[in-house]
Amino acid sequence: MNIVPIIDVGLGNSSYIVDLGDGSALAIDPERDPSPYLKVAAELGLRLRFTVETHLHADFVSGSRELVAEGATLVAPSGSNLSFGHRRLSDGDQLDLGGLTLEAIATPGHTPEHLSYLLLDDTEPVALFSGGTLMAGGVARTDLLTPELAEPLARAAYRSIQERLLVLPDDLKVYPTHGAGSFCSAGPTDDRTTTIGRERRTNPLLAVDTEDEFVEALFAGLGSYPTYFGRMRGINQSGPTIYGTRLPRLQALTPAEVAEIQQDGGLVVDVRPVDRFAAGHVPNSLSIELRDQFGTWLGWVADPTKPLVLVVDDGQDVSELVWQMLNVGFEIPVGRLAGGVSAWRAAGLPVATVNFVGASGLDEAKTIVDVRQLSEWASGHLAQATHIELGDIAARADQFETDVQVHCGHGQRAMTAASLLERAGVEGITVCSGGPDEITKAFVEAAITQ
Repeated sequence: MNIVPIIDVGLGNSSYIVDLGDGSALAIDPERDPSPYLKVAAELGLRLRFTVETHLHADFVSGSRELVAEGATLVAPSGSNLSFGHRRLSDGDQLDLGGLTLEAIATPGHTPEHLSYLLLDDTEPVALFSGGTLMAGGVARTDLLTPELAEPLARAAYRSIQERLLVLPDDLKVYPTHGAGSFCSAGPTDDRTTTIGRERRTNPLLAVDTEDEFVEALFAGLGSYPTYFGRMRGINQSGPTIYGTRLPRLQALTPAEVAEIQQDGGLVVDVRPVDRFAAGHVPNSLSIELRDQFGTWLGWVADPTKPLVLVVDDGQDVSELVWQMLNVGFEIPVGRLAGGVSAWRAAGLPVATVNFVGASGLDEAKTIVDVRQLSEWASGHLAQATHIELGDIAARADQFETDVQVHCGHGQRAMTAASLLERAGVEGITVCSGGPDEITKAFVEAAITQ
């Protein structure tokens, strides 16, 4: 059985291309950019016959409509209430794949409509696509819809796992959608696939005796999650715009045009490396360095209803940038600043800077803010630091006036925080490129030399 994973490291998700053995393939939980799926299918000499959804996703815009435009048939849970054409499956329904069969198993929990899919060769189970119901070392969170549904869905997840999945053969390979790095997940492992038997033996959330204990353990492992998650179900139900593999080019904007857009309430997002942003940037622009996690943080801290202009360095992959934006529900931005910050300077417009230092550059006597996630903070932090997750910085910026020092682990999130503080009027901001261990070592060495 040839199952090819397509991994999004930034979102912590896996989708799959499954070779059906007859010259065709199906995709499981594809993200919005169709290119990786079409490329894998072409390399294997396959046509994409089906695209299959396990549930309505909260962390990304589904790419199934893109694959339908390429000739695939969309299969989705009957409870998804999609407003566009698809084949609905309910518990126990089977999809004939021509020699193989895909059987739907109702596994509510992560979402109410969630289906897992058992792939059968004749009557022999050969793979389970579990979506968010069962993952390597964990399960997907149940609190993404409303607080009122979090516990009922957690109880449903327990019953789905115990009564529907753990009854399957121990050696059955499990292919989850959510995994390491996903804000949808609740589990400690970096593995992306597993087996039924392994989860039965080692999954810490299943090492409990009762449903109540499962709910308590699940909720204890939940941290914050991006604000854009609240928008994704609606987009996926109504159907996103189809772009195909060729995106429109970003409009080149003059500095004067960018300044006008910004003055009218638009947002400038600077995706250059953080050292470049620190050395000079458009005042009140938002720093989110282009990397695997770009889309997540854009969705978390930016308003998708505002006109958006990008500042991009030569050599940065604009197509990747735009697809990451589309993947979290930000449609094509207004454009990009032609000539970058150099053109902005040449136009005589003001340029802002941020003090960017290494671990030895922090002042132990001044305010230090750690913007990492709570789980990172709990694993080790500076005793004198204040903890505010990056996602909360904008809402709490009014507690600072000047001389704020910000750090994370490598500087990218700290620079985003600094740009948010700058937009709130805070002055004298310093960003540190080091994490707590490096900073602690620098403080100790400084104390020894005094």
